Amino acid sequence: MKRSLLAAAVLAFAISPAAAQVFKTELHDVTVETVAAGFAHPWGLAFLPDRSMLVTERDGGLNRVGPDGKTTKVAGVPKVWAGGQGGLLDVVADPDFANNRTIFLSYSEPSADGDDAGTAVARARIVLSQTPRLQKVRVIFSMKRKSGGGRHFGSRIVISPDRKLFITTGDRGERERAQDPMDHAGKVLRINRDGSIPADNPFADGAKGLPEIWSIGHRNAQGAIWNPRTRSLWTVAHGARGGDEINRPEAGKNYGWPVISYGKHYWGGSIGEGTAKPGMEQPVYFWDPSIAPSGMAFYTGDAFPRWKGNIFVGALKFQLLARLEVKNGKVVREERLFGREFGRIRDVRQGPDGFLYLLTDERNGKLLRIRPS
Repeated sequence: MKRSLLAAAVLAFAISPAAAQVFKTELHDVTVETVAAGFAHPWGLAFLPDRSMLVTERDGGLNRVGPDGKTTKVAGVPKVWAGGQGGLLDVVADPDFANNRTIFLSYSEPSADGDDAGTAVARARIVLSQTPRLQKVRVIFSMKRKSGGGRHFGSRIVISPDRKLFITTGDRGERERAQDPMDHAGKVLRINRDGSIPADNPFADGAKGLPEIWSIGHRNAQGAIWNPRTRSLWTVAHGARGGDEINRPEAGKNYGWPVISYGKHYWGGSIGEGTAKPGMEQPVYFWDPSIAPSGMAFYTGDAFPRWKGNIFVGALKFQLLARLEVKNGKVVREERLFGREFGRIRDVRQGPDGFLYLLTDERNGKLLRIRPS
């Protein structure tokens, strides 16, 4: 009992009661509270063993957020091309972080002249101190063909149980690139943590495709998870006008963009050849109209027992969190939470405490925590 009272006292100290809101959902009553605020369009969130968190900002800022919500800037971030959808994007802690202090960052990397950009991933060692900073920053993946414009960088990172890095890239607004196996754009990539190529990648020898490529035909996947039930990667990608889709990318397979799609052009015309074609994979689930999906989480915690095995997807367009029930590898039900309550939901993650955490993509972006009421 004393332990519970102490935990409640710590929580009350860290979170202002005025910042908390209570919601009734289909399966749980939840409280949403602000952990920290004042971020400039936050994008990615990672948890560290000392109970602090890392939050990226699209303009290139990296922040360390303490358990009490205190935020400190991290120095030494690589230079990013910040414009449109580009900037400093995802952040992931290495599985061996407690020993090696290594993190991975994805971002839009500028070309030598600064005019063009492409998705890149760097690894670095973070020094956790009163003035945190990055050391030994090294780029382990860089998109070969950089291009202009601020659209479609993809940029989620997932580390699989065998400690390989999956990286999503967008088509950079040049949709034909997604079908070119000699182009990094519009793909799911797979590399080792040092940037080398896994021997079992589908194009590892580089003869029929770039060796980093895992799957092709993706428009702009900004959400990705490792699904422990199916033991595979799942991604969620933006469609155009409709056609946002969840996929389960498998080695060497083609997911259709822009040849097949459940969406339409923004001006209303049909995209490609329809919704199906031999040799191209169907999505696990799709939205029409579009919800503009972003971050993605698979829930395994004990704080919300009736949400176990559910997938959560943040949405920018309708400013909501989608809860998806999955059975036998298929989405069978959707519940929409918090519509237009908090702004654009950019990322959703499960914390080590079993609570869910959200980032809102706003000028004054917030880090929110969802806990049982």
